[in-house]
Amino acid sequence: MTGVSLTRAAPKLWGYSLFGGLLAMAGLPIYIHAPYFYVEEYAVSLAALGTVLFVLRGLDFIQDPALGWLAARLSAFRGVAVAATACLMAAAMLMLFAIPPVFAPLAWFAIALTVLFSCYSFLTICFYATGVARGDAIGAGGHVYLAGWRETGALLGVCLAAAAPVALETVMPAPFVGFALGFTAITLCAVWAMRREWPQAALPQGTLAALSLRDVFLDPTARRILIIALVNATPVAITSTLFLFYAEAVLQADGLEGVLLILLFLSAAASAPLWSRLARRFGAKTALLAGMGLAAVSFAFVITLGPGDLALFALICIVSGAGIGADLTLLPAIFSRRMAELSPEAAKGFGLWAFVTKATLALAALLVFPALQFSGFEAGADNTPAALNTLILLYAALPSMLKLLAIALLALTPLKES
Repeated sequence: MTGVSLTRAAPKLWGYSLFGGLLAMAGLPIYIHAPYFYVEEYAVSLAALGTVLFVLRGLDFIQDPALGWLAARLSAFRGVAVAATACLMAAAMLMLFAIPPVFAPLAWFAIALTVLFSCYSFLTICFYATGVARGDAIGAGGHVYLAGWRETGALLGVCLAAAAPVALETVMPAPFVGFALGFTAITLCAVWAMRREWPQAALPQGTLAALSLRDVFLDPTARRILIIALVNATPVAITSTLFLFYAEAVLQADGLEGVLLILLFLSAAASAPLWSRLARRFGAKTALLAGMGLAAVSFAFVITLGPGDLALFALICIVSGAGIGADLTLLPAIFSRRMAELSPEAAKGFGLWAFVTKATLALAALLVFPALQFSGFEAGADNTPAALNTLILLYAALPSMLKLLAIALLALTPLKES
């Protein structure tokens, strides 16, 4: 057996679950809901939204590594910095969904997302860097164990964010306002739950420059993991971005889009503890390859579906959701372990991780929205067969090909399995 077992004294890490859920609510779901919301409410074009999302990621190329440097500099005051940044992120969420634009909706969208994702990046860097030290403190297998708590919380956060607008629609006329207010309340709870973890991130004197971006880039294992993360996360970003459009236009889900989306992420959340156990039993790389293969196969079957195939698509959501659970649980744990091997303070390395995570979502938007608009696709309207075929190929075929490439890259990458 290549894995390790943890002692019964292993800590309960509820704070990591709650804070991971908060960040997840501010990340992936925004790419699911925000474009759809601004198309429906303010008639912003898909191509314009895709361009804005991609341009904003150009800012991240400079900003996220700099935020990693800042997180390292502020390590002694990380609790205060995190609390202030989290409150600013909640304000940006309110601006995005709860406050009607007071000027051009596209510009309002861009400003709100710039603030939201800048805060998201800084919080992600601090959170994962602190997790590196915590995982080491737990002992052998600690990074995978902590990832199980953290990413399960993150996936539940995605489920909550996916479900909230649908559930709130039945009780209030402006469900996204309720979503933004709920997000604010969860922000306060998450900051409180993690309050005792941040002081552990303070660096001993003389360790500030222990890890530079150059160190990360020059390390062949870390560099390869970042490339795998970019290629592997792009299929999830594409399918998440197009999910509501696909369910409405191709499956003709007739109001069940939200239920299917919740099913996808609930499956991911339910599978996360299992992937964590499999990684400790057989090794993280082996378990991750199995999960990626499961996702690739499920994506391919989507091509065969058509109007009314809701039961089959629900089954595919369960299977592909389980594959997503492996991605989101194990790949961050693998990167965390490598950062721990390079330095006791990994904030700068996670600046690159935050950039890669968001770059996949921006890349997805740049690829799919202009292509959809060029094909003549229109949300909420009757579309031509050519437009629907374009949507199907973008939603299913492209992610399958990218997933196979990610599997090949991971299989060829030597990683420690213990």
